[in-house]
Amino acid sequence: MPVIADSLAGTRIAVTGATGFLGTALVERLLRSVPGCEVVALVRPGQQLSAAERTRREIVRNDCFDRLREELGDRFEEEIGRRLFTLAGDVARDGLGLDDDGRALLAGCDVVIHSAATVSFDAPLDGAVEVNLLGPSRIAEAIREVRGTGAPLPHLVAVSTAYVNSGHKGDAAEDLITASRWLSMPAWRGEVRHARRARADVEAESRTPERLKEFHARARRELGAAGTSLLADRTEHVREQWVTDRLVQLGRSRAQGLGWPDAYAYTKSLGEQALLETRGDVPVTFVRPSIVESSLAEPRPGWIRGFRMAEPVIISYARGLLSQFPGVPEGTVDVVPVDLVVAAIIAVAARGPDAAGPCVFQIASGARNPLRYGLLVDLIQQWFSEHPLYDNRGQPIVVPDWHFPGRGKVQGQLRRAVKLLSGAERVANQLPIRGERAEFASRLEERRAGAERALDYVELYGAYAETEARFRIDRTLELFDSLDEEDRARFCVDPAVVDWQHYVTEVHLPSVVEHARVRTKPGRRTLASRETRATQAILSDEPRIAVFDLENTLIASNVVESYAWLATRHRERSERARVVGQLLAEAPRLLALDRRDRGDFLRSFYRRYDGAPAARLRLDGCELWSDLLALRAFPDGLARVRRHRLLGHRTVLITGALDFVVEPLRPLFDEIVAARLGEEGGRFTGELVAAPPTGEARALLVEEFARCEGLDKGQIVAYADSTSDLPMLEAAGLPVAVNPEAKLAAIARRRGWPVEQWSRTKGAPARPLAVSGLRAGLRSLAK
Repeated sequence: MPVIADSLAGTRIAVTGATGFLGTALVERLLRSVPGCEVVALVRPGQQLSAAERTRREIVRNDCFDRLREELGDRFEEEIGRRLFTLAGDVARDGLGLDDDGRALLAGCDVVIHSAATVSFDAPLDGAVEVNLLGPSRIAEAIREVRGTGAPLPHLVAVSTAYVNSGHKGDAAEDLITASRWLSMPAWRGEVRHARRARADVEAESRTPERLKEFHARARRELGAAGTSLLADRTEHVREQWVTDRLVQLGRSRAQGLGWPDAYAYTKSLGEQALLETRGDVPVTFVRPSIVESSLAEPRPGWIRGFRMAEPVIISYARGLLSQFPGVPEGTVDVVPVDLVVAAIIAVAARGPDAAGPCVFQIASGARNPLRYGLLVDLIQQWFSEHPLYDNRGQPIVVPDWHFPGRGKVQGQLRRAVKLLSGAERVANQLPIRGERAEFASRLEERRAGAERALDYVELYGAYAETEARFRIDRTLELFDSLDEEDRARFCVDPAVVDWQHYVTEVHLPSVVEHARVRTKPGRRTLASRETRATQAILSDEPRIAVFDLENTLIASNVVESYAWLATRHRERSERARVVGQLLAEAPRLLALDRRDRGDFLRSFYRRYDGAPAARLRLDGCELWSDLLALRAFPDGLARVRRHRLLGHRTVLITGALDFVVEPLRPLFDEIVAARLGEEGGRFTGELVAAPPTGEARALLVEEFARCEGLDKGQIVAYADSTSDLPMLEAAGLPVAVNPEAKLAAIARRRGWPVEQWSRTKGAPARPLAVSGLRAGLRSLAK
């Protein structure tokens, strides 16, 4: 029997981090290639799923298991049930959060492979400390506790990273972190205390009046008058994101100040130090891979889970969004396929702990078979020139020539671009633009987000393209050479077997493109576009309730223009000019009030109707529609209402306009919810007795209409133009942004909502502020 299978036969092996990229590959390889062992996966229960359900969904159902599923056929489920066990636990908690059954299961393990980690290079400092720094020590402590005094302790294989030694140039040997001559190692307990205190300090600062005011202002800039509830939710989200960003920056600054590229390498290094100090009698071996990427051969060529370090950069380049990235052509990008890392971990587990004490095995390619940065760039550029991605119009994207500037230059250019685009976006969002012109502001947001993403890539990954450390793998190769011929074939750990040109162009890049779900074929889509599918769902013959806003959704007018028309309807020419002048002078104040709170604006503005003759205005409302509003209507919008009615859908109009103004639209709608003024002695009081719902009140009203019809959210269609209607749009399963303002256009783009541009009636005469073109006997709207 081969050495590895013989050594691990009859053993029970615990694996942490089993739902991650490396952990999933490790569990699959143990079950497939070491048939005599059992595997215990330590999995953190989710908010909705138990640990066992997560094991089934996120590990066993992953395509990594397709090969084993095919090999076992009908025996697959039986084999998984017999050999794979779930241990509910969390390495971020003291004691791992184990119950009695969990402790008993862990006590029966012979080997524990700890691969759980916060692998994000931009993780908040405190989160990285809890998992990467303290996680290994918590595992060792749990092992001692469950085995008890005097019992033999399982072998702990701690997966770290080669980049714990990346802070210097030249050879980085397979030495313990405590033996490094080039790292400034702070006391890890102090780092834990400071990280935890940093979370408390940043949280406290985020709740100061000055910060809360800043967060609320930012939320309002993004959402406008979206309503109190949504603004509150967005304000809290902005606050939480600010806290996260501060802790990310703090972790990055602390790591770089001590010589590591980021918080990941920094906390992994301190985690090794902490484990060496606290392990007690637990036998420990460290395995340090470099940059782990898609598989070379096992379980199939190109298998990958999620996006690793290089993939976002590669896809951004293929889309033409990134043409510069720091690095030197002759530099080394230390990449190792995941199946070589898995093989090394299993070989180390089979070897057992070193009798002399903890030791290190590195698995990296730079010293044995270096991949030069210049070659990698050339291969990527050539491949995407031959296999381009395609834009939304079905045209090939021509990849730019790659440059090799310094990291500082690229960061400076991208920071300036972000600043310029952010300023342009703020200006555009303040302009009263709608429809296709608002799409320009939305595209500005997209370009700004793209520049921010590129800047993040440079800041996060730039150091890895400039690393000059060469990670030695002498001990790993010695272990490989000690295996018999069959094990060397089944568990290859030598990176010299990788032909980088073949791996990059035939294995890795095709896999990256497949997982990125980007467009790889020319011409128009054969499948219906998202907009077409949305329209088909909206205009389905299934039951629907279709809810419409009025202003700038069905008509290019507003309550101010309606008032101007009514107020000048019975006035002399000179008096009309005075009314128009007053309204124009008040326009900035009215606009600001409307943007701040739609309900307050309507209540304030409608006081102008105090004393107006009610009967006369109801008659004038009909003429208002024929003389102004019908000419400013959007024919496509009115046709859409009729289409819904023909399909048997219930149609609802919710508007801040006065009831007598929208009365001519009643034949089109089953329900009209509008503003209604109080009335005394035949004259309006200027006070609203039926205020139109605004903000979240519209959402509640829409949900109530749907309940009355026995419909769910997925059967609600909502049309609106402004962020003030965002709660109503979110209450609908089928929201449509019509002629959207800039803020709503940006939100619709981010959320994938359909956007429709409806044009107003052609040939309608233009009048300043909709002054009435007719005049009758009564001189004034007021008493």
